[in-house]
Amino acid sequence: MSKPTSLGHHCIVDFHDCDRGILDDAKQLEEYMIAAAKMAGVTILQVYFHQFAPQGISGTLIIAESHFNIHTWPEYGYAAADLFTCGDPSKINEAIEHLAQKIDCKRMEKQVLVRG
Repeated sequence: MSKPTSLGHHCIVDFHDCDRGILDDAKQLEEYMIAAAKMAGVTILQVYFHQFAPQGISGTLIIAESHFNIHTWPEYGYAAADLFTCGDPSKINEAIEHLAQKIDCKRMEKQVLVRG
């Protein structure tokens, strides 16, 4: 069996100048990440979000296709996301745009690595 051209796409995203309240609301952020994953057409296996004191969140979605992670620094209006999937890369872009809108991101930087 020959190996495909790639085994997946790994998107590294920096969200700048975001809504600080949303970046410190674990429940809301979890809902947005789950919605983004559904937009990407991936299969969610497990969800875990942790609220730090005094602020900040780390969250992960384990998906059948790999993972979606986010880490926030509300004090800086910044979030870092790491989305890796063997699914349709165009759908990942839709998911990232959706997430950026929901967290009221003013500036975004994205890198895409083709894995495998």
